[in-house]
Amino acid sequence: MTSEQEQISTDILGYLEQHQQKELLRFVSVGSVDDGKSTLIGRLLHDTHGIYEDQLSAVKRASTRAGMDIDFSLFTDGLKAEREQGITIDVAYRYFSTAKRKFIIADTPGHVQYTRNMATGASTANVAIILIDARLGVLQQSRRHAYIASLLGIPHLFVGINKMDLEGYRQDVFKRIREEFSAFVGQLGFKGVRFIPISALKGDNVVHRSDAMPWYDGNTLLEHLESVPIASDWNHADFRFPVQYVLRPDLNYRGFAGAISSGVVNKGDKVMVLPSQRVSTVVAIDTFDGEKERAFAPMSVTLRLADEIDISRGDMLVHADNLPRVGQRFETMLVWLSERALDRQKSYLLKHTTQLVRASVEHVSYTTDLETLKQTPATRLELNDIGRVTLSLQRAVYFDDYKKNRGTGAFILIDSLTNNTVAAGMILEADPALPAHESSSASSPDRPRTQVSPDERSERLGQKGATVWLTGLPASGKSAIAYALERRLFDVKRLAVVIDPDDGLSRGVLPDGSSPAQTPELARRTTDAGLLAIFAYASPLRADREAIRDTVGPDRFVEIHVTTSLELRKQRDERGVYSSAHQNPAEEPPKAPDVTVSLDDGDPEEAAHQILSVLVKRGLLPSLYAL
Repeated sequence: MTSEQEQISTDILGYLEQHQQKELLRFVSVGSVDDGKSTLIGRLLHDTHGIYEDQLSAVKRASTRAGMDIDFSLFTDGLKAEREQGITIDVAYRYFSTAKRKFIIADTPGHVQYTRNMATGASTANVAIILIDARLGVLQQSRRHAYIASLLGIPHLFVGINKMDLEGYRQDVFKRIREEFSAFVGQLGFKGVRFIPISALKGDNVVHRSDAMPWYDGNTLLEHLESVPIASDWNHADFRFPVQYVLRPDLNYRGFAGAISSGVVNKGDKVMVLPSQRVSTVVAIDTFDGEKERAFAPMSVTLRLADEIDISRGDMLVHADNLPRVGQRFETMLVWLSERALDRQKSYLLKHTTQLVRASVEHVSYTTDLETLKQTPATRLELNDIGRVTLSLQRAVYFDDYKKNRGTGAFILIDSLTNNTVAAGMILEADPALPAHESSSASSPDRPRTQVSPDERSERLGQKGATVWLTGLPASGKSAIAYALERRLFDVKRLAVVIDPDDGLSRGVLPDGSSPAQTPELARRTTDAGLLAIFAYASPLRADREAIRDTVGPDRFVEIHVTTSLELRKQRDERGVYSSAHQNPAEEPPKAPDVTVSLDDGDPEEAAHQILSVLVKRGLLPSLYAL
């Protein structure tokens, strides 16, 4: 029996207490497809006795049927569908421990389209293990994963040159790959990089030292995982305590609970509350195990203060001589996680520490080409894109640069309609125009703007906003057609409004019969609201109509030319426009109207149907079948 097994047999409570106090290391395993990530993790679990007997028996039976002794990848590839595809399609978390440490493993996919999964698994890791197939050498995917690991602030990188058994355990193969990859990762800012020649299938240098590679005198992979220093990875210099919950079980107790994001706090320390900037003293640090004299990241504690201060969820406690940045605008790197592209015209919810704030995208600077790592100018982010984005918030938050403090430099973006997480972000730097510390009540100097984008309105209403402009000579039937169209749209559950100079909504027609001066803005506002705005104006001047088109945008402007015959116009004329005492009106007809209609057949419904077909053809309405 080992000493650990003996302790379990004789002193189980002591063993559990010792296990509880072990240091926890999180690591992520990444690599290209078929580099052996699942096999490596299976080997680690098997050789450290992290597999239950029933799991081991099941894997042995499955491996025997496949003509193998043990297929170690089956310990992690739990779903049949995943094994049939030959890929792991999600982040699989596994747990094991040794006498020295506890470990959480994140096994992530190698396919390019699962970059978001890799970013998710790596976001809390202390160590990244990148596997490189000794036969194939360094691939673009290897560089991609190293870049993402560096971007996410993972301090330690282990590079496992795998499948050395298939290359005869040759030292020159290992050296060649190490030299090539070292030149790349040396630019990425890792605290330490270790290269280890391994065979996950055979077990060489994974848990046990390999006799087949006597030329390698370094540690095994497990020895590196057990000995890599991670205590210094936490930021212990900057105390940041986002308040998660206020505990008030009775009138005599008032505590502020949360997890320490970074730094150290001692009983008796002076702390400042943000945003109020009130200062008090820590009189107690309470934990599940009782009161402590000292606490540090990442402990979850409840702090009690000497003074009665109004503090609520989202506030932050800091040391008064060490303040975070406070601002409403900052530069970020975003990993886009959603199948829907970033919409610059809508606002998102930003979840940062314990705060939830409305955020808008001011600017997209570039995306990083994950094949070449070059920066490409961009205006949007698609699924798995990584890019630099400027965000503007409705109110200020308290933060640090991500490289300095992962706890207060990270955030996620949430789609407020679907409640889905759409991006993971890292704060790069504050707006240099902002002071180092400002009151969170400061308001944005920018003009307030809508928090609902055209795409959101379109999704909610089932239509796209548009200006339908009916132009034609007086008495040609523009109003009759407009109201018939409004009725048809209403009947198929669409939102439309008629704006007619005869209904009092648009007084102030200019002497020459052109549209009112305020009409372009009216058209823009109704169209932005997602309505189908139907304007029944004579508007004989082409320049007036072009001004409307330019204001609402050509994609949202539909021009309808009503060409009812002169004979019928005279019959419909109620104002005497065509009397002998007046000169017949003239117009500048549209050069290329979307459709030409008339009332010569006496049916405005038919004209409305023609316009409806144009709206469908232009993509402003669903198909006619949906109507």
